[in-house]
Amino acid sequence: MAVVIVVGAQWGDEGKGKVVDLLSERAQMVVRYGGGANAGHTLVIGGHKLVTHLVPSGVLHRHVRCVLGDGMVIDPRVLLDEIAACRARGLLGEDQLLVSSRAHIILPYHHWLEAAREERIGAIGTTRRGIGPAYESKAGRRGVRVADLGRPARLRELVDQNLEEIAPVLAHWGRPVPGRPEIDALVADAERAGQELGPMVGDAGRAVDAAIRAGHNVLFEGAQGTLLDIDHGTYPFVTSSSTIAGGACTGAGVAPTRIDRVVGISKAYCTRVGGGPFPTEMAPADAEAWRAAGQEFGATTGRPRRCGWLDAAGLRLAVRVNGLDGIALTKLDVVGGRGRVRVCVGYRLDGAPLDEPPLDGEDLARTEPDFIEVDGWDEAIGQARRLEDLPAAARTYIATIERLVGAPMWLISVGAERDETILLRDPFASDAS
Repeated sequence: MAVVIVVGAQWGDEGKGKVVDLLSERAQMVVRYGGGANAGHTLVIGGHKLVTHLVPSGVLHRHVRCVLGDGMVIDPRVLLDEIAACRARGLLGEDQLLVSSRAHIILPYHHWLEAAREERIGAIGTTRRGIGPAYESKAGRRGVRVADLGRPARLRELVDQNLEEIAPVLAHWGRPVPGRPEIDALVADAERAGQELGPMVGDAGRAVDAAIRAGHNVLFEGAQGTLLDIDHGTYPFVTSSSTIAGGACTGAGVAPTRIDRVVGISKAYCTRVGGGPFPTEMAPADAEAWRAAGQEFGATTGRPRRCGWLDAAGLRLAVRVNGLDGIALTKLDVVGGRGRVRVCVGYRLDGAPLDEPPLDGEDLARTEPDFIEVDGWDEAIGQARRLEDLPAAARTYIATIERLVGAPMWLISVGAERDETILLRDPFASDAS
C-alpha cells in the first residue's frame, strides 16, 4: 500500500494526465484535491484522445474510484457534461465517481465577474472559468457548496447574497446586472444539476481515509503547477488554489503523515499560458517550432502555450516546496532534432545570483537567466523502453537535470501513448524510497 501525490513542478500543462493514467493501473483510488475546470488533462490511448477537466485521469481504469475532493471548485454543468462524455465511451460506472459534498460550486455569476476583470488592462490571463471568483466566495464564507444544491432555500439565500455584492462591481465595469427572472433561472438550473449529481455526492474525506486504512493504493492528482501556487508561485500571476503537495492534505482532508511519496511532473522544456513573466521564454521563431512539435495548445482553452527552455532553478524550488522524491519527465521526444538545448541553471537579480526564481512577479520580470547548453540528438526515441535505449546525448540531458535539481528521475515519457514510457521507479513499490 502507498499514498502518492503527483504534482506539476512547473507552470502547469506538464503532462500530469498521462502520468496519472499510467500510475492508476496500480491504484484503487485517484483523488483531485484542488482547482476546477481550468485544469485540462489530455489522455491518449490507442490513438484516441480524451480530455478531462474535472474527473480525475484515473477514469480510464474501471477498477479505480475517482474522487473530487473538498478543496475543488466545481462547475456542475461542466461536470455533468464530462460525466456524460465519459459514459458515452463506456467509462465511469455508476459507483466510480464520488463528489465531495463540501466542494464549492461555480455559478454563472463567477464567470461574469471574471470576464469583466479579464477585459480590463493588466489582466492576469485566466481561463475565464470562474475559478478565482468562486474561491473568493469560499474565502468570504458566502460560497455555495455541493450540499447546498439540495437545499433550495439555502441555495437561493446564498445566490441573492452573492449577487447583492457582485452587482455593483458588474455595473461599474459596464456589464449587465441580472434581474429576478435571470436569477430564478440560475437557481432552478443549479437545483436540477444538484438532483442529477445527488447519487454521486458524499463525504469524500472519509472515503479517502477509509481507502487508506483498507490498505489501498491512493493517488492524489494535482492541477496546474508549483509556480502557479497561490502562496508559493509567482504572485500575482498564479491560480487561486494550493497546487503544491501540501494542498493535497488540505484539499482532500488527509493528514500529512499519511503521505508516502511525492512525484513531480516536468516537461523536458517549459511552457506557460496566460500573462506573467517567463524568464526562459524562447525567441518567437524557436517557440513556434517547439510549439508545433509538442502540440502546445491548451487542453482547456485551446490557447497556444508560450514555450521556453527548461528552468532547472524553478525545478529546484519545486523539489524544495513539494519534498519531491522523484521526477517524471515528459515530452523528451520533443527535444530531439532541435539542435543544442539550453537549460537555465539560475538567475541574476540586480547583479546578485539566485538559485531559485524570486516569487514576486515584478522581481521575476527583472531577472536575467543564466544558461548552459547541452548537446541535442537527432534519433527518434519513441520505441525506447529502458534508459539504455536512449541516445547518449539524451541520457546526458537527463543526468544533467538530476544533478541540477537534486532529485532522481523516476519516469521518462518518450511519446503521447501510455506505453511510450520508461518507468525507472514505481512510486507504489515498497522499495520506491
